[in-house]
Amino acid sequence: MSSAAAVVLLAVTVGSLVYCGLTLVAARRYLCVRPPAGAPQPPISVLKPLHGVDEGLEENLESYFTQDYPAFELLFAARDAGDPALAVVARLCARHPGVAARTFVTGEPPYPNAKVYSLDRMFAGARHDLLVMSDSDVRVSPDLLATVAAEFADPPLGLATCPYRAVPGPSIWSTLEAIGLNTEFLSGVLVARLLDGMKFALGPTIAARREVLVRIGGFDRLSRYLAEDFVMGQFAAEAGYGVILSSYVVEHRIGSQGFAANVRHRLRWNRSTRRSRPWGYVGQVFTNPLPPAVLMTLLRPGWWPVLALTVVLRGAAGWAAGIAVLHDPLVRRRWYLMPLQDGVSFLAWLGGFFGNTITWRGRTYSVKKDGTFERVDGGQGQGAR
Repeated sequence: MSSAAAVVLLAVTVGSLVYCGLTLVAARRYLCVRPPAGAPQPPISVLKPLHGVDEGLEENLESYFTQDYPAFELLFAARDAGDPALAVVARLCARHPGVAARTFVTGEPPYPNAKVYSLDRMFAGARHDLLVMSDSDVRVSPDLLATVAAEFADPPLGLATCPYRAVPGPSIWSTLEAIGLNTEFLSGVLVARLLDGMKFALGPTIAARREVLVRIGGFDRLSRYLAEDFVMGQFAAEAGYGVILSSYVVEHRIGSQGFAANVRHRLRWNRSTRRSRPWGYVGQVFTNPLPPAVLMTLLRPGWWPVLALTVVLRGAAGWAAGIAVLHDPLVRRRWYLMPLQDGVSFLAWLGGFFGNTITWRGRTYSVKKDGTFERVDGGQGQGAR
């Protein structure tokens, strides 16, 4: 039995080494593409869903008020008028009176995905045809809109999704998660782009033409999907529009979580991924090369050179994604935490195979096989985000 297990682990490890090599190639290919200079700068509507005051919210939102771009508007939406995030917006509007900004109070959403409902309400009121949808925990530099506009100078392009550099709070668990997002997760995105092109999108920041959102069925079609970002890119690609991984990297401020909250978050992420793309989820076994290599070496100590090679290639792949692509100071400074993060991520991946419910903001939802979800704790029409 141990011999068979060792062979299986060796096969997984070899597959993981191939994956690390693909990550190096994929990072190189991504870095070779940059938007043209001197492109037109059409007006842009920025849509920002809000829900409470997260750590650093004012600085996050202000980074959009200070865009170096000739014509843009900022739209903000919250569920109720008493949301403290709206007070933050009011302060920023007073501080930057020259920026066109509007707020929307949506009320409780009629379907599970409250973020989509907020986007739908803002979309209806947006004045411009190029839209940037960005979460409240995202922080950017003044050239975001100019970079996105330059990319959309390509007429076939319908949707662009920004890679993100996760910035954690002081918790060790959020630090580990950020290292995983900036190395393991981004590697998966880059390899998918290399092998099959961009047929999905990433949630923190997405830019799209209005006609694309209308053509794919609008936000109503996205309303019951948990991973609405993923399927938005998928639907756009299926409709024949170009989808790209933008050259602009945003900062995703993930805050700080304790152990229990981080476990719930990881399980929510993994269960939703398994439901959205089941075969892709199984393939994630190759994205954590160190755990199977360690287990293999425990069973067959004489195979230690394979473990040594795995350490080298995992480090190289993490460098390519986290430092060469994202310019992440966290990975540069705390690279030695990658093996621990890989172990935690591997356990969370295994846990994702079990259970179909998630907990978000104190509410429980069931995730269905098609990636849609519904509330199961007695509420009606209460949104998840």
